[in-house]
Amino acid sequence: MEYVYAAMLLHAAEKDIDEKTVSAILKAAGVKADDSRVKALVASLAGVDIADAMAQAVAAPAAAAPAAGGSSDAPAPAEEEEEEEEEAGFDGLGSLFG
Repeated sequence: MEYVYAAMLLHAAEKDIDEKTVSAILKAAGVKADDSRVKALVASLAGVDIADAMAQAVAAPAAAAPAAGGSSDAPAPAEEEEEEEEEAGFDGLGSLFG
C-alpha cells in the first residue's frame, strides 16, 4: 500500500510520478523500496487519470447493491455502522486530493 500512497502523494503535490520520485518518497518514509515494484507501479499508472480513478473509487461503494439476506429494506445496525465508517474513510481519502 505504501507504494500507492507514494503515488497519491505525488499526484496531490502535482509532481511527476516516476521511479525516482516514488523511490524518494518511500525512502523518506523509511520504506526500503523494491525497484521492481516501483517500476511496476509507475508502468501501471502510465496514462491513468488518477483524479478520475479516485472519484470512481469513492463513488463505487455508494453504487453497490445491498447485500442479500433479510427481507427488510432497512440495514441492520451493525451494517449501518460499517457503512458509516467506510464512507468516512472515503471522505478522508477524497479530501486529500481536493
